[in-house]
Amino acid sequence: MQDAHLRLGRLEYTRTSEKTNTHIFLHVDRYMGDGSQAHLLSLFGNDAEVGAITAAIHENHTFNLIFPDGRTQVAGFGKDVSCYRGSLNVPDRKQPLRHLIALSASLHGNGSAGQTFVMNYQPHTQNLTWAALASLLGLPADPRWGEHVLRQLQHLDKIKPLPGIGCDPVVIHVTREELLEQIGRACAAGSLPFPKKNGPILWPRFTMRDALASS
Repeated sequence: MQDAHLRLGRLEYTRTSEKTNTHIFLHVDRYMGDGSQAHLLSLFGNDAEVGAITAAIHENHTFNLIFPDGRTQVAGFGKDVSCYRGSLNVPDRKQPLRHLIALSASLHGNGSAGQTFVMNYQPHTQNLTWAALASLLGLPADPRWGEHVLRQLQHLDKIKPLPGIGCDPVVIHVTREELLEQIGRACAAGSLPFPKKNGPILWPRFTMRDALASS
């Protein structure tokens, strides 16, 4: 956790009305988006600030996002956003911090519409990525197929990196039918090992720590 503050982003929200001027800065520990479309936002601050941002997101307002490297992006969630609020107890602080996680409609229906979002796509998370892809698309798959399938998707430019804070996100543009066809061709060509007998296929177990782990 050393120098963790250097990996945080910031959210800036400004709104001017006849009666009030609102200008809020909040710390962002996780973000995933595609251009001006935000898909995942995790931030924390005091109760009033987080409440104001929650209301602004539900009202489809945009905000200015500042990445740790200084880049900026204007973004918003659009319709049917989902927001979840909680509390963070901090030692030596009388009042807990408020925590907000917001998810876009696309991320809430992850795996549908031919796109699957992955929070951390790195060499050490390929097994988790393949497990998530197979689960979300409902594929009859084997954990041993992950490296080959993901390599082919990368070759076909189906895996698109996304801007992120605290993660290395991608979106995988592939439908269930397309992936089944790809797996079928690979099995027929002998590129993928097929189970030697009928029965359940055992997949490795993953934790939330695995999902959030970043390089």
